[in-house]
Amino acid sequence: MSPTPENPVRILVVDDSAVIRGFVSRALSDTPALALVGSVSDGAQALEFLKRNQVDVIILDIEMPVMTGLQALPEIIRIAPDARVVMSSTLTSEGAEVTVRALSLGAADYVTKPTSTREADSTTEWKRDLTAKVQALGAAAWNKRQARSGSSAPAVARPAPVEPKRLYGDSEVKLRAAGRLTPEIVAIGSSTGGPQALFQVLPKLKGLPQPIVITQHMPKTFTAILAQHITRETGLNAVEAKHGDILQPGQVYVAPGDYHMLFERVGLQVKVVLNQGPQENFCRPAVDPMLRSLMGIYGAEKMLVVILTGMGSDGAKGARPVAEGGGTVLAQDQASSVVWGMPGAVATAGICAAVLPITEIGAEARKMARA
Repeated sequence: MSPTPENPVRILVVDDSAVIRGFVSRALSDTPALALVGSVSDGAQALEFLKRNQVDVIILDIEMPVMTGLQALPEIIRIAPDARVVMSSTLTSEGAEVTVRALSLGAADYVTKPTSTREADSTTEWKRDLTAKVQALGAAAWNKRQARSGSSAPAVARPAPVEPKRLYGDSEVKLRAAGRLTPEIVAIGSSTGGPQALFQVLPKLKGLPQPIVITQHMPKTFTAILAQHITRETGLNAVEAKHGDILQPGQVYVAPGDYHMLFERVGLQVKVVLNQGPQENFCRPAVDPMLRSLMGIYGAEKMLVVILTGMGSDGAKGARPVAEGGGTVLAQDQASSVVWGMPGAVATAGICAAVLPITEIGAEARKMARA
C-alpha cells in the first residue's frame, strides 16, 4: 500500500517563524499524497497537537521559545513512536552540532533551512530535498501506521548460503556465503537514519585492526561534527577525512561533505584522496565511488562492506562486485531501518551474507572482520 490523496502522509510543522512555516507549506503543497495537518510555533504546542492527532512526519525546528526542538524530541518520540522526525537546521557549526545530537537521540533526518524567499522557490534544491525526505520517511511511517494493528515482525535473514526466502512483503532476499579471507578494510555506507545506526554499530567494532571508512550522506560542517560525536559516543578515534590522510589501524574516517572519499596506495600505505567529481546517486559524498576505489586497492576478497539505513540505492552498484569477487556484504534489515532504500537494494540483489537488525550488525561485522 502507498499513501494517496484520500489517505495521505500527515505532516506537522513546528517552527517559531511563520515565514519558514509558509515556505514548508508551499513546498509540500504540490505533492497530492502529502497533507499538512498542523502548523505550530514551539515544542510545547507540538506535544499538545500530537496528543490529539495522528501524524506521520514532524518537521521540527531547533531553536524556539517556550520549548526547543531538542527539548521536545524525546517526548515527541514517546507520544508518536511511529512518526518520523525531520530536524530543520541551519548550516552553521552550532546548527550542525545540535542536529547531530538530535539524530543520535532518534530524529530520522534533517533539512537545512532556506535563508531567503529565492532559496525557498519551487526550483531550488531545498524543495527537492525536503519533498524527497518527507515522501520517503512519510511512506515508511504511513505503512507502519496502517499495519500497526496487524502483522508480526519480519523474519531475520541470518548468515548462510540459503535458498530464496520471501521476506519483507514482496521483496525476495537470497543470501550468499561470506568471504573466506580476513578483511583488510571495513567500509560503511549510510544515509537517512544513519547517524543513530552508526552509534549502535561502531561500538562493537572497537579494537579491530582494520581501518573503518564511512560515507554518510551529509553536507559540509555536519560531517566534522558527526566524526566528533562518533568519537564521544563509541570510544573509537574518528576524524573527518582530509586529503592525504594515511589510513591507520582501528581509525574511523568519515567522508567530508561535498567530497567523494577515494583512496590510493603509496608503497605499503593507503592514503585518502578527496575530489569533487560529479554527484553519484544524487550525492557527494557517495558510497559507490568509495567502494570502487577500495576494490582497486584491497581487492574485493579483502573487503567487508556494511550498508545501513538510507534513501535511494547508493552502495548497491559498488557492493555487487565486492560480493561477486569474494568479499562480504552485510545489510540492515527493513524493520530496524528508518528507510529501507540503500540496505534494501543490496539485500534484494542477492549479494549479502546477512541481513540483520541494527542491534546485531555490529557483532556480526566484528565476527566477519576477525574470521
